Amino acid sequence: MTASHPSGAVIIPAHNEAGVISRTLEALREVIGWGTVDVVVACNGCMDGTEAIASRYRGVLVLHVPEASKTAALNAADQATHRWPRLYLDADIEVSAPALRAVFVALEGETLLAARPAFRYDTQGASAWVRAYYRARSRIPGNSEGLWGAGAYALSFSGHQRLGTFPALTGDDYYVDRLFSAHEKAVLPTEPVVVRTPRTCSALLSVLRRTYRGNAEQDRVSGGASTAGTARQLLASVRGPLSVFDAVVYIAFAGVGRRRPLLGRKAVTAWERDDSSR
Repeated sequence: MTASHPSGAVIIPAHNEAGVISRTLEALREVIGWGTVDVVVACNGCMDGTEAIASRYRGVLVLHVPEASKTAALNAADQATHRWPRLYLDADIEVSAPALRAVFVALEGETLLAARPAFRYDTQGASAWVRAYYRARSRIPGNSEGLWGAGAYALSFSGHQRLGTFPALTGDDYYVDRLFSAHEKAVLPTEPVVVRTPRTCSALLSVLRRTYRGNAEQDRVSGGASTAGTARQLLASVRGPLSVFDAVVYIAFAGVGRRRPLLGRKAVTAWERDDSSR
């Protein structure tokens, strides 16, 4: 850390993100100007202009990873920088300089091994059903207490030693979150990063199917998180007719989203993600 700026790295895995990568990198211009933070964009399996767009930004290291794999991109980027701590940032998420500073400073000591900035949902343009789902989700405390769900989390050097390399699993943030006990990780009260939600029901279901599939895969290995606990928190959040409606919508989406990963055995080859907000 210099007298005014912390040291670290921002790692951005990107697969066909030409529509959003400029927005993400523009938000990092001040950070890049510090000269103390490596920004690495790991373009994996890109068939659009992501790599060319990212290469226009002075101070950004752009990697070409042939395989369309977030895991491969994360591990390749880890090998390309020697700075710590490291923020792992989804290509469609913007983080401000003050938020990044707060995260890196928090991880400079030995108390915390992992941390993330606060986040908020942007549901502008989303259908009424999608907005209801995210209103309910926002009222569940457990959904805002982990490292997952914000599209941004950071590890100290010691935290990354516990991780080692990223395994070939869907849901890297869910996996990383479970490596640390409550006192070793923190959600910091920073300026929030903005998570743009899906706009349509079908786009939301694609996201949920991918999420639940990845969670189910990991839960079979290490024991699952309690859906009963989530249900209790959801019911406890009900305060009136609108919140009842929101809770019913949340349960319906969650039920449909879980059906495929829990019952389906056919391998999924297509990457399911939300393109409606990109």
